Parts: sequence; C-alpha cells; structure tokens
Amino acid sequence: MIMYRISDNVVKAILRKGRIYEVGGAVRDSLLNLPIRERDYLVSGIPYNELSVILKSYGKVDLVGRSFGVIKFTQSQGGSKYTFDIALPRKEYSTGVGHKDFEVAFDPFLNIEDDLTRRDFTINAMARPLDGGELVDPLGGVIDLKKKMIRMASPNSFPEDPLRMLRAIQFAARLKFEIEAETLMAIANNVKLISTISTERISEELNKLMVLADTPSIGFRIMQKTGLMKEILPELEDTVGIEQPGGYHAHNVFEHTLYAIDNAPRSLRIRLAAMFHDITKPQAKRQTEDGATFYGHEKTGARRASKIMKKLRYSNDLIDDVHILVERHMFTIPATDKGLRRLIRRVTPELIFDLLELRRADIVAQGKGGNYDDIDEFEDRIRHELEQQPPFHIKDLALNGDDVMNLFNIPQSPLVGEALNYLLEKVLDEPQDNVREKLIEFASSYLANRKNENKINDNQLEKTE
Repeated sequence: MIMYRISDNVVKAILRKGRIYEVGGAVRDSLLNLPIRERDYLVSGIPYNELSVILKSYGKVDLVGRSFGVIKFTQSQGGSKYTFDIALPRKEYSTGVGHKDFEVAFDPFLNIEDDLTRRDFTINAMARPLDGGELVDPLGGVIDLKKKMIRMASPNSFPEDPLRMLRAIQFAARLKFEIEAETLMAIANNVKLISTISTERISEELNKLMVLADTPSIGFRIMQKTGLMKEILPELEDTVGIEQPGGYHAHNVFEHTLYAIDNAPRSLRIRLAAMFHDITKPQAKRQTEDGATFYGHEKTGARRASKIMKKLRYSNDLIDDVHILVERHMFTIPATDKGLRRLIRRVTPELIFDLLELRRADIVAQGKGGNYDDIDEFEDRIRHELEQQPPFHIKDLALNGDDVMNLFNIPQSPLVGEALNYLLEKVLDEPQDNVREKLIEFASSYLANRKNENKINDNQLEKTE
C-alpha cells in the first residue's frame, strides 16, 4: 500500500505563513530506504487555531489532540483516505500512575530543535523541511543510522517514559540495529519502572516486535539480557536453560521457543502461539532413562497462555485462538478422512492452516534438520476436504434449532443444543447424510433415546426413595 504524503496544496498554504516538516519514523525509514508506514508532520510559526482553519479548507480536521497541540487531518488521495498527525512544536513530560498522562507545553514559535530533543531516540529525532531546506538533526540521528545504532535522546529518556525501553528493543529487532552501550545499561538499570506502564501499552509494543520484525528473537534476547523479560514475561524467563534431553531437540526450551517464533509467519496469532507453545515445559519436565518427558505441556500451556494474555489485555477472540493453537500443537496426523474432519472441527477451519504453520515452525526450531513433508501432504488433504464443503459448525447443518423445537415439540433448552451437536457428530463421519430427511431421522432417534434414559433415571430414583 502506498503511504501518500500530505498534498502539495496543503504544504503551500502552510508555507505562506509558517514552516512544515516531516518528522519521526517517516524520516528515519526514508533514509533507510524502508517502506513508510505512517507520516507525521510538525508545523511552526502558525498558532493552533489558525492552523486548524487553514487545514479545514483541504480536508477533515479533528481537534481531539488539542491539549497536546496535535491536529488529526484526513485527506482523500488515490481513492483512499489518509489521516496524518500535524503537531506544533512542544515539550512534554510523562506524569501520573502508569505514565498515561503527559504535561505538554506547545508553542508554535518554539525552536524546532527543542521539539526534536524531547523524542525517544536519536534516529527518531530528525525533521525534513518541506520547503527544501536541510535536514534538521540536532542529536546526530543520521550518524547513528549509518552506525546501525539505537541511542537514547536523553539520559532521562527511560525514567520519563519507561515504555521506551521496549520501544528500543523492538526497534533493534525490526531494524537489526545494536543498542548503544549506555542506552543498554540504562534499560538494565530501569527495568523495574516498566511496572508503572499500562499493560495495553506493553502489549502494543510486543505486537510490533512480533509482527514487524523478521527475527523477533533479537528483541527477546535483549529483554532477557537486560532483565526486562523477568518483569514483563516471567513465565518465558522460566524457560531459560531448561534442557530437553532425548534426541528430539538441539536447543533448550527458551532457545527452541525463540527459533519457533522466528520461523513462524508474521502473524500475531501464530507468533504468540509459538511463544507460548512450550511455556509450561519447565513444570511438566520429568527425567527418564532416555532423557526427559513433558507430558501434558500443551494443555497446561494453553491455560497459561490464556492467563498471561488476559493479564496483557488481549482481546477474547485472540486469546481463544491462541489457546486452541497451543493446546493442539502436538496433534497427530489422522489416518482417515473421518479423523481429519474431526481435527478440523476441533481446531476450526479458520485456524487449521495456522496450526500447520505453527507445527512447521516447531519442527524447524527443533534444530535436528527435520522436514515437514508430511505436513505439506496433510495440508493438501485438508484443502481437498474443505473444497467438498462438509459441515464443521452447527450452522452448516441442514436442520436448525427452530426446526428441532417445532418438529419435536420441545421448548428452547439445552436439549436442543445437545441434539444439534449429536447431529453434527453424525455428519462429520458421513457428510453425505447432511440432508434434512436424514437429520430428522437421526434427531428423532436421539430424542427418543434421551426420553427413555430419563424414564430409567426416574425409576431408579423412585426405587432409591
């Protein structure tokens, strides 16, 4: 997707009264010849209200960031709408519990260098004037880009906003840069401050590490080295140094986990599942004559993953998906089509291919040179089966809940759901039976048997009394 710049007519209108600069990640990434994900702008020399009036002539203006000196400006370009943050020069300091609040002093006539030096890292503290002037680089960001170095903009960078520690780490992983020695030491010295940051902000940075980095392991290793992992993901820290003797793995649990994350596709869901898939192996480990076993770690790992993700405020849907992937990552390939359909039913058609990707990453991460030809063949079988469109959900049945209630004169109750689940189990074995007449026959038999079971139970109860 092309990330358009703000339009030339807007730039010209601003330049008639002030100056406009492109700032932040767009400047950094353009100097690195990387794709531009978003564009932010800084305008000096024009008061906030006057700037908003100018912008209203060219697009939609949202003043939601008024207290921060920020205007959200939306324009239509190339058939799509783009929203840009346009800010005035400012100084800000994070305050309050969780660093959720900021004291902001914005001033259209503030020196541009003063605005840039408040930013997190030197490589993000550059501004490109759109009037053709020279790049503004007060902290040597260009030099650090050439050195492939992440350097804090100020000794107070991390105390001012401890989330910047995670930002430094995810930038190091995304860009494959080194973290400068004093900056790395500052992270190690300030790790306890991460507890003051809201879990939502932490998970947002973890997500960027997972999805935007080719090799997230770079970031996880830095987290572990500095002590930040112990504060954010103590369960992952517990896997460090846990050996896996027995011939199936060349690496300990922590290293294996990192290789699995790196070898998984850039999907948040799959990479989170890779991070959690062996999370309870330290607790499940049992020594044997041949090495060690980790029985049941997939089930306990799924529960632990759900607990951790709830703490980090992930959505319920994502938690449920990761739970299924972790719980089923040890699946065996079914020999029959019936078994195949039942596996798809348990995992869901929406997740089955993610499960295969997780298994491939797991195999590569074992470090034993194993291949996944059998997984590729299994994927072909799954695709063929899905093309036949067999029923995997109750909604796929040729009979619905209303039909069951009306045909058999039963009220809305758990019995209706039980009957539908019974029908789904029947047609999973024989998909061709998913026709109305057959399902009515199956439902009639099931409900009659349930009625007889209830009579027997009532009689037994009477005899007991």
